[in-house]
Amino acid sequence: MKNISTKLPNVATTIFTVMSKMANEFQAINLSQGFPNFETDKKLTNLVTTAMQKGYNQYAPMPGLLSLRDVIAQKTNSLYGSNYHPETEVTVTSGATQAIFTIISAFINPEDEVIIFKPAYDSYEPSIELFGGTVIPIQLSAPNFTIDWKEVADKITSKTKMVIINTPHNPSGTVLSKNDMLQLEALLKGTDIILLSDEVYEHIIFDNKEHQSVARFPHLRERSFITASFGKTFHTTGWKMGYCIAPKDLMEEFRKVHQFNVFCSNHPIQYALAEYLKTPSNYKELPNFYQHKRDLFLSLIKESRFTFTPAAGTYFQLLNYESITLENDVKFAERLTKEYKIASIPVSVFNLNQQDDKVLRFCFAKTDDTLKRAAEILCKI
Repeated sequence: MKNISTKLPNVATTIFTVMSKMANEFQAINLSQGFPNFETDKKLTNLVTTAMQKGYNQYAPMPGLLSLRDVIAQKTNSLYGSNYHPETEVTVTSGATQAIFTIISAFINPEDEVIIFKPAYDSYEPSIELFGGTVIPIQLSAPNFTIDWKEVADKITSKTKMVIINTPHNPSGTVLSKNDMLQLEALLKGTDIILLSDEVYEHIIFDNKEHQSVARFPHLRERSFITASFGKTFHTTGWKMGYCIAPKDLMEEFRKVHQFNVFCSNHPIQYALAEYLKTPSNYKELPNFYQHKRDLFLSLIKESRFTFTPAAGTYFQLLNYESITLENDVKFAERLTKEYKIASIPVSVFNLNQQDDKVLRFCFAKTDDTLKRAAEILCKI
């Protein structure tokens, strides 16, 4: 066909694919793409095997196994004081990105405006544009990446259909405070604006901070979708398993699209997760587990020429390289991969107009040995 009309003319291969491919090509330590290089708990994988052997190999119910939705609701309500109903307000999805895409496709129409905060996870914008929506970006800047809520108020118009937040935040590693959430709640109260809260790193938060989930705030909860990821939580990104929580009226619209998008998610894995989540320590111990890795990584590079503010959440750490070079972050990330054999993610690709704050994102969801080898390289630069 000679005249293919693309709906996403500005979308290319993601930076994650590009940098991981480069890491493989140059045999570099890959701290770019956000996946652990250690195994998940054998108890969980054994539960999946058991489910397969028991015959849970056909379609699961469209919204997910009720046993899994029930334990998700219990977990959320226990942690955040909410009152979600497992039958009508929880849906199991094939990863958080599928949930985000489904939410946007269910509600965004041509000319609807969606406020996002940049740097932003790169699936948000193309999903909005695919359905004719208009992205209203608000740029956050290093090192603090704080939100100016007055600027948000100024950007809200009669066309604003949705606001997307992400906390803990990828790629910056920052977290929204209770005061942030209260300000957002006050801004949206009395409107018909939908809030999409991307909370995939909810269990990876450090220094005794509490995750300020939308579920904690009644006037936000009534207008919000929360997306979550079992892949991020249980070191199984390749399973592509997540879930979505929302009030009944919003969830009904979500499921109308979900049923024709994936229909249902992996059945034996749902069975395994339903059992695994019954032990709260399986997710409550994650902050200490990942804080050890963050602290180890930062202690090992403290004598390097990189500077940093310790990540408050996620398993990503931003490193500022201004004292090393003033070259563009994309070029520097490529050079580090080729010459020093360590791969990272340049943050400018997620920014408005590719704003370059001279920071690179490194994933510390790696074995201690990998982090030590990576730190040794970074200290030589």
